[in-house]
Amino acid sequence: MANNEKKTKEKEKKKFSWALLGRIFMLAAPYRGFITLSVILTLLGSWLAPYRTNLIRVMLDDYVAKGDGVGLLNITYLLIFLLIVNAFVNFGQSWVTAFLGQAVIKDLRLRVYEFVTRLKLKYFDKTPVGTVVTRTVSDIESLSNVFSSGFIVIAGDLLQIGIILYFMFSTNWQLTLVCLSVLPFLIAATYIFKEKVRKSFTQVRNAVSNLNAFVQEHISGMQIVQIFNREREEYKRFKGINTLHRDANIKSVLYYALFFPVVEIITAVATGLVVWYGIKQNIGGSISFGTVVSFILYINLFFRPLRQIADRINTLQMGMVSAERVFKLIDSKHDLEASGNYIPKQVKGEVEFKNVWFAYNNEEWVLKDISFKVKEGETLALVGATGAGKSSIVNLINKFYQINKGEILIDGVNVSEYDTYALRKNVSVVLQDVFLFSGSIESNVRLYDDAITKEQIVEASKLVGAHSFIERLPGGYEFNVMERGSSLSVGQRQMISFIRALAIDPKVLILDEATSSVDSETEELIQNAIEVLMKGRTSIAIAHRLSTIQHANSILVLDKGKIVERGTHDELLAQKGYYEKLHNFQFAVS
Repeated sequence: MANNEKKTKEKEKKKFSWALLGRIFMLAAPYRGFITLSVILTLLGSWLAPYRTNLIRVMLDDYVAKGDGVGLLNITYLLIFLLIVNAFVNFGQSWVTAFLGQAVIKDLRLRVYEFVTRLKLKYFDKTPVGTVVTRTVSDIESLSNVFSSGFIVIAGDLLQIGIILYFMFSTNWQLTLVCLSVLPFLIAATYIFKEKVRKSFTQVRNAVSNLNAFVQEHISGMQIVQIFNREREEYKRFKGINTLHRDANIKSVLYYALFFPVVEIITAVATGLVVWYGIKQNIGGSISFGTVVSFILYINLFFRPLRQIADRINTLQMGMVSAERVFKLIDSKHDLEASGNYIPKQVKGEVEFKNVWFAYNNEEWVLKDISFKVKEGETLALVGATGAGKSSIVNLINKFYQINKGEILIDGVNVSEYDTYALRKNVSVVLQDVFLFSGSIESNVRLYDDAITKEQIVEASKLVGAHSFIERLPGGYEFNVMERGSSLSVGQRQMISFIRALAIDPKVLILDEATSSVDSETEELIQNAIEVLMKGRTSIAIAHRLSTIQHANSILVLDKGKIVERGTHDELLAQKGYYEKLHNFQFAVS
């Protein structure tokens, strides 16, 4: 554990990379005009404040001391004008950098989301959803700080420090050295602050990721938490994670609370030294009163960016840490779904497996040398115990996972050659666990496909026998099903999934039979809907109840990833093998 933390810390220290920073700024390439404007405004803002301070010295020494009222009035007008210009410059610089940051993260978030939608399902099998949410939302949000309070602003601060030093040395180098005598203490305090805050920021970022993952998972699974009476235990776990998040934030607040008073003390010491030395030399006649006043103002100008620069460097660094995490996600091309170029004009629906071997992990084979063929318009049923490989077969047809060995053909063409969109447009999957998005029934059927009309949705619902129950709902097809369809029954959700499948008019239909968890009346309704769906289509059905597949053209009996029997219902019963045992057991239980 300690070694892992040490490696993490060493890795975080190496986060700053000019190549990474360059890649971040490449994201802003479409906004070159705003970058140029931001640089110009930063340069102008860095020069204006020190120049105004120098004009105050001139005003005191050349006009106030000599009683030149006209000159004093003119320079006052100039100072007021420069103050107004400076205000507009600061406003413009803040707005432009903030716009740059928001524009970049908008584009990047779209790019990341589009990338996430093309990831293999295997990626989501091994990655918590909360982590993906953190990458898509929180990490990208912190990336905006690279522009709004990061590199450009830091460069402006450093430039301003350089301009201030130029004015100070050109005015009086001895008094400048007196001011800078406290600089080593400030640099030491700034370095300690930067390191401490960087570590606390890393802890905060990790804590946020853990919180997102925990909350997302447990809110999604709240029913299980309550069913098994785990509210108190899960609360304790959440309390621990939340405490770590609080402690990490409090640490950063503590460092800020200590650092800023220390900077104020150092600034006050520098001011005291300037006053002491300046008045002493003023009495001797070697330093003017205006010079002393201007140096007091220079000190505040000088220490302000130094005080902020440590915080901004940490902000920049954490933005780069977040950027590296986001880039690591979108650079993982091996996790993307492979898409071919074959786009058929028409799919007939013939499906064939040739010696297919498949494993989710290495060579822990889930499917072993599977071969079968389903002709156009025929129905194939898959039967077997849990873990036999039934779901894996149907997941492979749609290219949700890639096979290890063998071939899967649709109309004689390997599915790997199919364009993914074209393939899935013609293959519809109805799962037992129906997922509905929050929104209307119509939007859940259409899934924002404008090619599907309201008339098609109504017609499909009538065909599967769902129109009457939908019409009875408040708002009908505009009824809000809520998240995951929580406002509907299991049977109603299943019927909507049938409408969804029928509306796209697929050539190949894959069914994970969903009659095992509904009452007999709903089961009969769903069974009728299944018959409507299968009519005229190539269908592959995972059968949990053998009574529902007696009329299938062919039945495959699977056991531990292998086909152990195949044939029609009557043929398999006649073999008096594995299928007959399943059949007798189910009917004995019923």
